[in-house]
Amino acid sequence: MCLGLLCNSGSDHQGSKMELQRSSLYSTLDQVPQLEHYTSTLPHQQARKRPSLEALRKAFKASYSSLKTCIIRCMLNIWGVILFLRLSWITSQAGILLTCLIVMMSVTVTTATALSISAIATNGRIISGGTYFLISRSLGPEIGAPIGMVFSFANALACALNTVGFAEVVRDLMKDDFGTVIVDSVNDVRIVGVITVTILLFISLAGMEWESKTQILFFIALMISFASYLVGTVIPHGTIKQAQGIFGYRGEIFVSNLKPDWRGPDGNFFRMFAIFFPATTGILSGVNICGDLKDPSTAIPKGTLLAIFWTTISYLVVPLTVGACVLRDASGNISDILTVNSTGVCVGLACNLGWNFTDCTQTQSCRYGLANSLQVLGQISAFYYLITLGVFAASLSSALGFLVSAPKIFQCLCRDNIYPYIGFFGKGYGKNDEPLRAYILCYVIAVAFIVIAELNTIAALISNFFLCVYGLINFSCFHASITNSPGWRPAFHYYSKWAALYGAVIAVLLMFLFTWWAALVTFSIIFFLFEYVNYTKPKVNWGSSVQASTYNMALSSSVSLSGVEDHIKNFRPQCLVLTGPPNQRPALVDFVASFTKHISLMICGDIIMDATDLLVKWMNKRKVRSFYTPLSADGLRAGARNLLQASGLGKLKPNTLVLGFKSNWRESSPESIEDYINTIYDTFDSNYNLCILRMMDGLDIIEHFEFEVNQSFEPDEVRNDNQQSSDVASGDSDQIKTVFQSDQGKKTIDVYWIADDGGLTLLVPYLLTRRKRWCRSKVRVFIVGDEQNMDESHKQMIALLKRFRLDFNDVIVMTDSEKRPHSKNRFVDSVAPFRLWDEQQEGVSAQELKQNAPWKISDKQFETERKVRLNEIIRRNSQNAALVLVSLPVPQSDCPSALYMAWLDTLTCGLHCPAVLIRGNQQNVLTFYCQ
Repeated sequence: MCLGLLCNSGSDHQGSKMELQRSSLYSTLDQVPQLEHYTSTLPHQQARKRPSLEALRKAFKASYSSLKTCIIRCMLNIWGVILFLRLSWITSQAGILLTCLIVMMSVTVTTATALSISAIATNGRIISGGTYFLISRSLGPEIGAPIGMVFSFANALACALNTVGFAEVVRDLMKDDFGTVIVDSVNDVRIVGVITVTILLFISLAGMEWESKTQILFFIALMISFASYLVGTVIPHGTIKQAQGIFGYRGEIFVSNLKPDWRGPDGNFFRMFAIFFPATTGILSGVNICGDLKDPSTAIPKGTLLAIFWTTISYLVVPLTVGACVLRDASGNISDILTVNSTGVCVGLACNLGWNFTDCTQTQSCRYGLANSLQVLGQISAFYYLITLGVFAASLSSALGFLVSAPKIFQCLCRDNIYPYIGFFGKGYGKNDEPLRAYILCYVIAVAFIVIAELNTIAALISNFFLCVYGLINFSCFHASITNSPGWRPAFHYYSKWAALYGAVIAVLLMFLFTWWAALVTFSIIFFLFEYVNYTKPKVNWGSSVQASTYNMALSSSVSLSGVEDHIKNFRPQCLVLTGPPNQRPALVDFVASFTKHISLMICGDIIMDATDLLVKWMNKRKVRSFYTPLSADGLRAGARNLLQASGLGKLKPNTLVLGFKSNWRESSPESIEDYINTIYDTFDSNYNLCILRMMDGLDIIEHFEFEVNQSFEPDEVRNDNQQSSDVASGDSDQIKTVFQSDQGKKTIDVYWIADDGGLTLLVPYLLTRRKRWCRSKVRVFIVGDEQNMDESHKQMIALLKRFRLDFNDVIVMTDSEKRPHSKNRFVDSVAPFRLWDEQQEGVSAQELKQNAPWKISDKQFETERKVRLNEIIRRNSQNAALVLVSLPVPQSDCPSALYMAWLDTLTCGLHCPAVLIRGNQQNVLTFYCQ
């Protein structure tokens, strides 16, 4: 038997480098914990044991735990002291309407960033390193490494900033409520801050389990604090609260607080926006601990977006409720209540509520109300100290989150060996690979800035660092989208490249709008770190979008140059140097390099190709972005072999050979068939992928598109109209429209994945569906299986396609491929002229006959059933398809060329759409990893 079609056939062809083996597309599933129950064999082979209910329960529990961890951490970092101490004051300045507008404007930026994060985080498996990992693997080390360094430092400073905020609240509480002072106001902040950050360090060193439990306690405290505030808005308020301007829900108060009332030097919209915006910038907390999440690809999108949703609701509830309950100005003096005997002038809304705050309003001496007190939420709360508890929880949870994030980001940066002298901090300890050394470094930085106790200037830099990171995350998503790289296949589909671009532009604008000098400092630091990485050129390759963009630009520039006519002013000595192995003729190489370096092209090789532009005009008129490379050769095989070896320039080198199907093989000479099949052998030997296109129903490319096909493919066919061909070649005749230029509507693309080839058979239809004419076509994947394991094979294939982010949900298991075909007369008739019929030869052995006619088919080699049966299945399922792709069978070395040609013919005959026989070179073209 020459060919086992329904299994991975091995090729014994002499000199062949292509050993068909089980593809690592399936074996790599063993490396992914989430797929430990999926098969690592071919789809039709025996499946592993089905996962138990206990395993599914554990997987669901792990996924839920990751989601809970991500959403709680994001919400804690988004909520901060601004919610309790500044939002009511912003409402008094901007009014309820503009305050809600400020909240929504801030949320649009963070939501666009969250969508970009979700897209990047689901475009492959991510490990620890958080934001640095996402940016560096998307934009490369030149951009990612500076951001990783700056963002790690910013997280350490943010830890110090939130700790100082907590220490200041504790100092004021001790001084005002308890009359206690440790040393003085400045040193008290230092002492409390250092003690606090030390306790947070011990919690972090205890492990993520203790840290997560602490964060849950903080979350509960915040919920209790917020609930206390909401309860306080509805309970009746006594005289003391009313003297402070708190009256409960009143329609007239709500109407009076709708419009802005700007006061003081900070009284403008953009200043209020700048004060509030940092309150929404905790969305990266879940990403920064991605290494500790069991299912980050699910937890990060859902957790981050849900956190934004619920915190946005809370940020909208506060101005709406506090603006309906509290006046802007109040004296706090009980004697200002209006009585029957009250005299004097009373101006303002308070008069209608029974109070006269005219004096303090006119003299601007009011100490209470939205515009004068930062403790309004505490005053209106059902229990004042619960709001203080909320302030403590908000500041400490943020400080703890930053203390955990900074070391994990820095650890990933250290392990990448981008910058010198920092590898010491990349060492991990324990089963969770905790970066203890990086923890100590972050602690030292935080303590140093706490001791300074003057963080107003540093706070501006921190905000700019975070905005810069947001901008680059959005730009990473936008850049990856516009490069059209086949590797950009996020499982999260609800993103937009234009929303990402909007987020990037707004982030940069806000940097300069908030603090222009801090923005300049931020860009200067990043530029310095960028230049260092660009100079050292670290030896890393992460498949970044920058590489994809570089390829696109190089390809576009090279194609554009082919259409530019030479001019004597632009002449350059572009040298093809026949050096043989260059290292054996260094003098010749050095000589030519001395006048071509940085000026013109130099190619070392032995092949000289003729140049012509006969078909260039035709391709340009047809808008085909392609090079035309004619080559003088004695036959198809010789010409194809030279092109396989010599075509391309650097990375712009083809890796796939595309042939037209030899439709007239029955009328061709045996030598012509042998030449065609040997070309296929040479393609496999050259480690190329192979596609053979067959057109049906009057669209035969050989009859209608002679000018598009190298005539070596059809040596027996004579061209009768040379003038017409010449006109077509020159581009003067009308362009003939093919099926590939028509809109395919909702027809299907059917993929018969009979043998694994590295993924090319799946990648080609995915790339087709990205084109406008094929975007509505549905891809169906047919695999071979048996009835007993049909459901398991179907689930495994669906899981594999999902893991590769290929949106092919229609998988069909063929369980009848081993049945006998209904008829095989056509196949038998087609190969009859090439049979040996050795039983009729007397006195001559079959071996002697084969030596005299190697293309002849012996009885032992004759095999039909599997190929004919598969063709029956294809014709039954794909009569209305737009395109059919079938795994190309690979022959053994002793397979006669006529028999193999008959098999290819049989597989694809009888269809009413184009058919592609396709085979990869066993090198993976799909992956679910980021690097």
